[in-house]
Amino acid sequence: MGYRLFDGACDYGNEEQVGAGLKRAMDEGIVTRQELFIVSKLWNTFHHPDHVEMAIKKTLADLGLDFVDLYLIHFPIPMKFVPIETKYPPEWIDDETAAQGQPRMLMQENVTYQQTYQAMEAVQQKGLTRSIGMCNIGTSMVRQVLAYATVKPAVLQVEIHPYNTQEILIKYCKQQGIAVMAFSNLGSAAYVGIGRAVEAEAPMLRPEVTAIASAVGKTPAQVLLRFAVQRGTTCIPKSNSLDRVRENFALWDFTLNDEQMASILSMNMDRRFNNPDVMCEEIFGYFCPVYA
Repeated sequence: MGYRLFDGACDYGNEEQVGAGLKRAMDEGIVTRQELFIVSKLWNTFHHPDHVEMAIKKTLADLGLDFVDLYLIHFPIPMKFVPIETKYPPEWIDDETAAQGQPRMLMQENVTYQQTYQAMEAVQQKGLTRSIGMCNIGTSMVRQVLAYATVKPAVLQVEIHPYNTQEILIKYCKQQGIAVMAFSNLGSAAYVGIGRAVEAEAPMLRPEVTAIASAVGKTPAQVLLRFAVQRGTTCIPKSNSLDRVRENFALWDFTLNDEQMASILSMNMDRRFNNPDVMCEEIFGYFCPVYA
């Protein structure tokens, strides 16, 4: 289809399978390694400086690669270390409490974000990743990183869609030369199945979006993805449907005008679907605010 960027993570639990797919594509001559842009992420349990290199080497072994193009700190939530041999991916839950019938989130480690970021710089300098960056933080933390970084973060990946437009954050990152990668481009779609959203609140169903889709002769999903592209963000839509994979890529033969862009921006309500402030306590039994 033309996709060349693969957004992965330890926590997704599928890097071995992704690696097998990449190998097949390269072996068959469909793509070369140089044509691919592979992203992975440092999980919460590997934030201690002693564990960052171990974590990325595990990712590289699973992917069958010598390096990734971008390695990101997944969440600003340093959690208790779980050895790879014990459980991988470590996820969120402490197995000891789960065995007792009262599953709780793994407790936080006393590790600063600066310590973790500097360990990320070290693996970048060793060539294990071409570039580094962060996920799921706001302007204040980005400013702090820029104050101590010796390797400037290349990318910030955050939740961005019409209900959470993050205009100030995008403006600040552009000013600082940090690329913004937007996940959950379609809003609630990925969260319905895990009980974090209901289908009726999907931005694709809003009259503002359906009217634009009718005007430009595209689907509502394509309108939202085009909105993300025109804002200058890298969008990474997920789909389990081959037809929608094709649909998601067909964004290059139309544009949205200023009025249409403004109409979608006006839908903002600072609504996060992937929000540790709420999720950690409700799902994992541990109050762990990040954005509040």
